[in-house]
Amino acid sequence: MRDPGLSMMIAASPISRRIKLVMHMFLIVLLVIAMAATLGVLLFGMVGMARNSNDPARSNRLMRWRVILQAAALVIAMLLISMLKS
Repeated sequence: MRDPGLSMMIAASPISRRIKLVMHMFLIVLLVIAMAATLGVLLFGMVGMARNSNDPARSNRLMRWRVILQAAALVIAMLLISMLKS
C-alpha cells in the first residue's frame, strides 16, 4: 500500500519542479525551431514552384522534409500537452 503523503512530497520537491520547468522550456524551444524549419521548407518550395523549376526530385525532397518536420512538431506539441496535464 502506497503512502499518498510520500508521493506528494516527491512531486512537490524543488528539484523535480526545476527539472519539469527545464524540460518544458526545452520542448517549447524545440517546438518553435521545428515550426520555423517547417515554414522555411514550405517557403523554399513555394519559391521554387514560382520560378517554374522543373526538378521533380527536388520538389519531392522538399515535400518529404516538410512532412517530417510537421510530424516532429506535432509529436513535440503532444509531449508538451501531456506534460501540462500531469
